[in-house]
Amino acid sequence: MAAATVYGIMGLKELLSRKARTELRKAIKLKKQQNMEIRDSLAMERTKLANERTFLAYERTAMAMVLGGLTFIKLFDDIIYVALGILAIPVGVGIGVYGYMRFSRKKSEILHHTRAYTPTSPVLAEVDAQEKEEQSPAPKA
Repeated sequence: MAAATVYGIMGLKELLSRKARTELRKAIKLKKQQNMEIRDSLAMERTKLANERTFLAYERTAMAMVLGGLTFIKLFDDIIYVALGILAIPVGVGIGVYGYMRFSRKKSEILHHTRAYTPTSPVLAEVDAQEKEEQSPAPKA
């Protein structure tokens, strides 16, 4: 049984000519490169979504602080609770403003890195070359 398996593998290798094996290797390498570019693209999308999640967490915390402060002011008559409520409202607003500033700064950084990224697959290189060829004026004769 083992001899048949080895013979089957050897038969497959013999069936593929050297040229066919080279073409197959190139095709596999191209597919790996395209898969890497897809992973990079998805990683950029995950980064954008993570930034948005963080922003929403800041805003949720800010809203909880402001609402907690208002609740303390309305429900309690003790001066300590009212003071805590008065203190919590500006802290919540500050957290909200800080969260928005951080979100905006990170968003611009992510956008900069996204624009700086250039895929390197041969397919993309060929498409870029064709686009440049189409945009360049025809040589004068």
